[in-house]
Amino acid sequence: MVPDKHDMQPIISFESGVHIMPSSPAIIDIHCHTAGIGAGASGCFVSSAMRRNIRFGFFLNSFGVSEQELLQHGDSLVLQRLSQRLAQSQQVSAAVVLAMDGVVDAQGNLDEAATEIYIPNDFLGAECRNHPNLLFGASINPHRPDALERLDRAAEDGAILLKWLPSVQGIDPAAPRLKPFYRRLRELNLPLLSHTGGEEAFTRVDNTLSDPLRLRSALDEGVVVIAAHCASNGTNEGQANLERLLPLFDAYPNLYADISSLTQANRLGHLAKVLRHTDIHERLLYGSDMPIINSFITSPWWHAYRIRLPDVLRIAAIKNPWDRDVELKRALGVTTGILTNNAHLFNSAQR
Repeated sequence: MVPDKHDMQPIISFESGVHIMPSSPAIIDIHCHTAGIGAGASGCFVSSAMRRNIRFGFFLNSFGVSEQELLQHGDSLVLQRLSQRLAQSQQVSAAVVLAMDGVVDAQGNLDEAATEIYIPNDFLGAECRNHPNLLFGASINPHRPDALERLDRAAEDGAILLKWLPSVQGIDPAAPRLKPFYRRLRELNLPLLSHTGGEEAFTRVDNTLSDPLRLRSALDEGVVVIAAHCASNGTNEGQANLERLLPLFDAYPNLYADISSLTQANRLGHLAKVLRHTDIHERLLYGSDMPIINSFITSPWWHAYRIRLPDVLRIAAIKNPWDRDVELKRALGVTTGILTNNAHLFNSAQR
């Protein structure tokens, strides 16, 4: 039986803030998104092209908000709804909510014309402090001239990791000029959660930048690197990204990967491929990719060819999106050890 999260007691306080860390390992979601349109002076924005995209309304609905509600109550409403829904989960105790820095121009300034979604650190860090079950995941484009100062400030504001989406933000993780940034990440003990594999949700992408092999520069500098989505789709140089990622685990003990998005309809079979490699189970981390888990593309019915019909029916009936996601992943072979690895990772990272 899985322990009820409400029976667990927090026992660890990090320097950057109090984080939920139970006496029995908790399930912490390492990959949760938020949204914002600039309402309530949040500083967030979504490009006009993205707002015209059919995905825009879909994502807001998955968060449980409407554009009209955001205009009335402000973008903080998304964080409030996330926190409330997460508090109702019987299995997941906390979630790392991810900021999203934008593209920067040649002078290192935010290029709004080239940026489709922007969630600033200042807004998100402040909002996460209002919700004990939401943890702050910062995002900083390292090409900003004050990137190191922003990194220090994010750590002071309670960030527990840094998130990149290289193919969208125009970041080459292999660029030699990023070494000082990586060294500061290492000094701050902040893991780097970097998207790996193809990206399909944005209109402007360069998927060569999400090649897992480009993360070797950060790994060489001793940064704890988390390959988001476990490089589960796409190719580079004619080779599947997952096949490019797997050998790196033997070479780098500081490499991890999250299993977010691997139950999506467009990634059927990828989770099974990853789980076959039992030697990396200790370095697989639970992520939901919320709000995707609250949409039809992660329905258990997509997996009826792999799990028993009674389990499909049981999982489909679960109302809470995190509980539904955890149960679906369990049914597909994700172990309790994998689900609780995040608690061990954050504990060791702060020592």
